[in-house]
Amino acid sequence: MATVTLRASGPAPAEDVWTRYAVPALWPTWSPQIRAVRVDGGRIAPGMRGEVVSFLGVSAGFLVESVDEERRRWTWRVRLGPVRLRLHHAVLTRPTGSATTLRIEGPALALAAYAGPARWAMGRLVGGRTTTCANSSPPAP
Repeated sequence: MATVTLRASGPAPAEDVWTRYAVPALWPTWSPQIRAVRVDGGRIAPGMRGEVVSFLGVSAGFLVESVDEERRRWTWRVRLGPVRLRLHHAVLTRPTGSATTLRIEGPALALAAYAGPARWAMGRLVGGRTTTCANSSPPAP
């Protein structure tokens, strides 16, 4: 299992960024790799299940594990066939807007494929263009 952490900052207010995360119907408006979201409910909540449909028409199931509205953090698991990813999101207030982080855990090959589109989406989410990526792997046994 490998881990990738992405960061983006921009002028969008943190509350707006959090709303874009918290309302699944808004995901396609800022995440170009998502064409549609199928979910019961209007706002993310622990236990929420659904599907995201990619721009290629491929669907991946998901389960929201935890949501902390006050701290603007949430975690979910996404599965596409045998591939499983765990994604941890956080939104932070900055003097000139906001910042967001995404830590992704999963197979290294899947992380490598997902990191590029995720970086692009995060930049759009906060209205910024600067993102960084830090890769890490678990310690050797």
